[in-house]
Amino acid sequence: MKLGIVGLPNVGKSTLFNAITKAGAEAANYPFCTIEPNIGVVSVPDSRLDVLAKMYNPEKYTPAIVEFVDIAGLVKGASKGEGLGNKFLSNIREVDAICHVVRCFDDPDVVHVDVNADPKRDIETIDLELILSDMEIMEKRIERTKKMMKGGDKTFGTELALFERIYQCLSEEKPARSLEFDEEEAQITKDLQLITLKPVLFCANIAEDDIKNPNIPYVNVVREIASKTGAGVVVISAKIEEDLGQLDPEDRQMFLDDLGLDSAGLDKMIQASYSLLGLISYLTAGPTEVRAWTIKKGTKAPQAAGKIHSDFERGFIRAEVVAFDDLVSCGSYNGAKEKGLVKSEGKEYVMKDGDVVLFRFNV
Repeated sequence: MKLGIVGLPNVGKSTLFNAITKAGAEAANYPFCTIEPNIGVVSVPDSRLDVLAKMYNPEKYTPAIVEFVDIAGLVKGASKGEGLGNKFLSNIREVDAICHVVRCFDDPDVVHVDVNADPKRDIETIDLELILSDMEIMEKRIERTKKMMKGGDKTFGTELALFERIYQCLSEEKPARSLEFDEEEAQITKDLQLITLKPVLFCANIAEDDIKNPNIPYVNVVREIASKTGAGVVVISAKIEEDLGQLDPEDRQMFLDDLGLDSAGLDKMIQASYSLLGLISYLTAGPTEVRAWTIKKGTKAPQAAGKIHSDFERGFIRAEVVAFDDLVSCGSYNGAKEKGLVKSEGKEYVMKDGDVVLFRFNV
């Protein structure tokens, strides 16, 4: 899973990125301190793997991962190249979902590109630039498709109708994801790489002092916008995440407890992103390795096996599956098997979150 962190300059993007990836991206109190997109890979927190590791004492422990891409601050006019906008917009097209960091605090010591914080205005500024950029893409696709049809190939009629519908939606300043597509249309849109088709997670960046009472007016504005557009919302303090990133695990937990928080902002972002993208994890376990694998909800066993290796899918015979809770309650795989809790599943089995699986295959 690749998530692009976007927003206006000086909203806390790079501070947040540094905190969650410890990748050392430069953070400074001026716009465009991030020129190339910084990339950091972080492990997905999953306590189930810790339990399996104690059970199997494996040689390797491999959690699922999330790749965060810190994309430089966009400004008004980015779609026309302002503030190196075209370069940054092309980076956004490559991610699975967008984490839009929105500044929800006032601080005269931190420069705001538009003088003061205003979540509604700031969100609209970014959204409009993304919409304008997608409109440019669609104009080119419509023009190309019309030329194909003039050449006598009428099979492009379906595509043209779809492209014009998308363009009309964008021209009304609505993101492409606000449209509904049938199966054929959804397949066509995959090739368009439209930014406004991507799911959005708003990260409302609040001041440290507001962390115990995050229901401030700025955050409520973000929540209201998200509810109308189907976006997700997490409330974070980039500064607190930065402080957490410098602590060892035991001190981190104490710090969270002192603040009255049940989890770090990174955990919330990952959980919300999984939900937004419809992702789950299945687990494999043994003395060699315990590992989490990320798949889409609704994935069947052979395709899930293919995540491990294409041979697993090609030569799939069956999946021996036990629910994580059942495995833990029995204390061992053999114990679960004796109680009939390990099921032998075929090609039509739909994987569930937390399934512990052994795939049988032959090629």
